[in-house]
Amino acid sequence: MEPVLRSLVDSAGGVLTRARALEVVAPWVLRQAYRRGCLCRILPAVYVDANLVPGAGQLSTVGSVVGVGLAAGAGPAATTAAGATSVAVLAAVAPEVARRAVLAYADGRAAFSQLTALDVHGLRRQPPGEPLHLDVPAGSGLRSRPHLVMHHRTAFTTQPPQVVVRQRLPVTRLEDALVQSWPLLPPEEQAGPVIRAVNDRLTTPRRLGVALSLASKLTGRAELANLVDRLAAGCRSPLEIWGHDRVFTGPDMPALRRQVRVRVGERTMYLDLFAERERVDIELDGTASHGDPRQREVDLRRDALLATVGILVVRFAHRRLVREPDEVRRETLAILATRR
Repeated sequence: MEPVLRSLVDSAGGVLTRARALEVVAPWVLRQAYRRGCLCRILPAVYVDANLVPGAGQLSTVGSVVGVGLAAGAGPAATTAAGATSVAVLAAVAPEVARRAVLAYADGRAAFSQLTALDVHGLRRQPPGEPLHLDVPAGSGLRSRPHLVMHHRTAFTTQPPQVVVRQRLPVTRLEDALVQSWPLLPPEEQAGPVIRAVNDRLTTPRRLGVALSLASKLTGRAELANLVDRLAAGCRSPLEIWGHDRVFTGPDMPALRRQVRVRVGERTMYLDLFAERERVDIELDGTASHGDPRQREVDLRRDALLATVGILVVRFAHRRLVREPDEVRRETLAILATRR
């Protein structure tokens, strides 16, 4: 590759637009780099260093035919052939390279959204083959392509408060990303990012509720609203939600406070379910901690510490809570009765 072009490609992290290249080099230099397989076309007028593309040699036949036309502004036939090349390249490169490429293609008019936004926010990693998602203004002229989904939004702007910067990337607000991603995720994966975002104090149920109120036509809206309600009630895991819905609410069950902060000496603890009058802490042990000797030792020390301030700890394992909810409820009511 010609030294000036090579320097330009390297300084741009391996991604280069045609417009930027032609500010520095002549069109024939770009054509030559493409023809020789030094650059691969990843999106219209966006190129990537072939060294960053696994199996770039397999694309060289198509690339060498199309590259001349692209750099010279060829017609539809070349564009169609190039489309096949860009599909293979965009899906093949590393995620960070693909993200730089799609941002270059959008030219400042877009922000990562939905499933890609969840990845940028650190809540769910996008698996290989899953398309990138961008929010763009309605009427921007940008359109979806294979491995790239453009969501055209009315009154969308890439400025705050609609868009924030995370990992040096423009991305939609976390609450919007969680709400808009809900119908795109498999049912078994939907709750995880939402619960984690609240547990990690990245957002609150109230802020999620506001975002959800603006998405009246969202597929699965009722299910997400129910989850937000449970989080607002203090539930912090799928097991706690199960317990809330089937065991620890209803007739005869006193109001239990969730995630109550208790400080004993130098240690601060959060109680899953706390009956304040009876001084009983009900802990729900998930499958991850069941049978782990180290976790069991931690739990015993914690329970003993709470006993020094008069709090009785009652633990229910995941298996019992799910398989014997009625029996767990009866036991809980009996224990609370004796403590009164």
